[in-house]
Amino acid sequence: MRIVSMSGALREHVGKKDAKALRREDKVPCVMYGKGEQIAFSVAQTQFDRIIFNPEPCFVEIDINGTKHSAMLKDIDFHPVTDIVYHADFYELSDDKPIVMSIPVHTTGTSVGVMKGGKLAYKQKRLNVKALPANMPNEILVDITKLDVAQRIKVQDIPTNNFEFLNPKSSEVLVVNSTRASATADTTEAAAE
Repeated sequence: MRIVSMSGALREHVGKKDAKALRREDKVPCVMYGKGEQIAFSVAQTQFDRIIFNPEPCFVEIDINGTKHSAMLKDIDFHPVTDIVYHADFYELSDDKPIVMSIPVHTTGTSVGVMKGGKLAYKQKRLNVKALPANMPNEILVDITKLDVAQRIKVQDIPTNNFEFLNPKSSEVLVVNSTRASATADTTEAAAE
């Protein structure tokens, strides 16, 4: 799993006035929970770019006044007009507590159906995965080599390794749709036989 480092400072006061003052200094008020007490801290606005503008999931290592915390971004609020980060919630990770993350689906191989002219369609580009932090995958890699025209891959067809999917098992992830080219290839194949 990709790890992004951030450094923050503890907030002395918590409230609307303090949050407004932080935002004027281009800092984001944040809260971290999960292990014991909540920790209120602030982080520079620019440090969120590596998390927000990258589609790959990540864990965050936050250095707060010299103490490092391993966490994941749980919730984020944006300003309704300017789209700057307004507030962020982090969940501190524990080695023995499972977490849930949205993980991207990627394919490997070339589909038989695509070679015949079919079109590969993603029904779900991300799947919800529950796992211990150490077992959380970076991506869900699906082999589509044997996928023919009009065939589908469902959540239940994807192998898991020390993690589980929270999506319905019967929901479709990938499908090779029929196109004019694939229909023509099928009729040509049938005529040849």
